[in-house]
Amino acid sequence: MELLSLSLGAYYGDFTLAAASEHLTASQGKALTVLRRGPVAMRALAEIMACDASNVTGIIDRLEKRGLVRREPSASDRRVTNLVITPAGEQLTDAIRAKMHATHEGLSRLSDEEQAQLGTLLNRVFTPR
Repeated sequence: MELLSLSLGAYYGDFTLAAASEHLTASQGKALTVLRRGPVAMRALAEIMACDASNVTGIIDRLEKRGLVRREPSASDRRVTNLVITPAGEQLTDAIRAKMHATHEGLSRLSDEEQAQLGTLLNRVFTPR
């Protein structure tokens, strides 16, 4: 548990610095990272980010103003607003990831096989059954 905690702390610090270099808060960067996986409803994003829905509204307002995300009505439920990352948001997410030098340096110490094994193990630990 201690090593996992230290690893996540180092990753979060690296991510926060990289996001700041692109004039984003860590929360804005995290929102983009989540949306990179696909459209997400506002309420679901709040749950994923473990924050109040009103906080997500402010985060998304700022990202939308920069053209990094857009809101779309859900095709199945007009009461639901989905959030979608734009191509500019995808490019910015790539730029943040590229600037995470400490994380890349640490992962480069692992072989390709070890990196794949780490991904498999983390998926087993963090994917609900």
